[in-house]
Amino acid sequence: MANTQGINRARFLAGALALGTAGALLPSGEAAARTRAADGRRGLRHHGVVYTVGEGETPATAWNPRRMRADLRAIRDELHADTVDVTGDGVDRLTATAGHAAELGLHIWLQPTLVDVPERDILEHLAETGRFAERLRRQGASVDFSVGCEFWLFVPGIVPGTTVLDRVRNLLDGTFDPVRMQRRLDAFTKKAAALGRSVFHGHLGYAAAQDDKVDWNLFDIVGIDYYSYFRQPADYVRELRRYQRWGKPVAITEFGTCAYKGAEKTAGMGWNVVDHDKNPQEIKGHLTRSEHTQAAYVVDLLEVFESMNLYAAMAFEFVTPDAPHRADDPRHDLDMASYAITKTVEDRPEEPGSPWHWEPKEAFAALARRYARAYQEVGP
Repeated sequence: MANTQGINRARFLAGALALGTAGALLPSGEAAARTRAADGRRGLRHHGVVYTVGEGETPATAWNPRRMRADLRAIRDELHADTVDVTGDGVDRLTATAGHAAELGLHIWLQPTLVDVPERDILEHLAETGRFAERLRRQGASVDFSVGCEFWLFVPGIVPGTTVLDRVRNLLDGTFDPVRMQRRLDAFTKKAAALGRSVFHGHLGYAAAQDDKVDWNLFDIVGIDYYSYFRQPADYVRELRRYQRWGKPVAITEFGTCAYKGAEKTAGMGWNVVDHDKNPQEIKGHLTRSEHTQAAYVVDLLEVFESMNLYAAMAFEFVTPDAPHRADDPRHDLDMASYAITKTVEDRPEEPGSPWHWEPKEAFAALARRYARAYQEVGP
């Protein structure tokens, strides 16, 4: 399942933003060398991470430009990624983040994800973001544009339910009509693809759940949010091959798991271990924190993606500010239920809205080693 943790971050359409940028945004330096070198190599062409922008649950956890700039530099220089999946809501946040990523020479997968608002607002948000993506492309940036993510989950009217959580419950309970759902999903996907084509003239994609039925003729890149678990690599390869039958590049637009034992076996539902009815929210049951579980899973999957020469793989996600790590309080260690490869550490946990910083988890270090090795293998 996709960015279900984003339900609290994605609420309202941001105000209109002038889409001008200063100067041509051309890749330069080390990141540009990575992009050029990757053009002719086998293995993954793009190694990346998902970076979610949003309002946050509190002012302290909301997107801000200073933190964004520092994060993107860490993604390039410490994680050694060449790609960032800029996703979330708010045209101003999306475009500012994508613009800075372009200045740093990163390849960009730009994906607006506006949630729980009328269809017309989602499409307007898509169009504004797509126009900016086209502007970046014409100025020389390396950018793919995705029209969205798992529409059946995030767009009202496809599955019954006013909110994402309502729709998740209806899906789990089977209280929906699958035929009607597919018909509505197909109609909205076709509309979104046509709109994306009208504003963006580069490679167009979409991020689907792995069991979705999608007409990939509408897109240039097959994007899959991938959360399977198998014991043998061959089983991953067998499952992933079905996405290659379209003869198009395949991008893994999300992959990863949470930081507790057994999380890798939850098929993308690892986040569903938080009791949101409690105040403060707390972890259900008696989970055992395990950053090693998360790290081992992402590395195993990355090796599979490399072996299949896929187009891109973007780990989900860089940071989840609203899921703080509490080292001395396992019941309230919400980071265990986060897919982030960094942990959010509050400077003053006893204070609501405390300032915070992130620290790398084992998964960050494991991916950084693999991403750096991929660069070293091709050279500048």
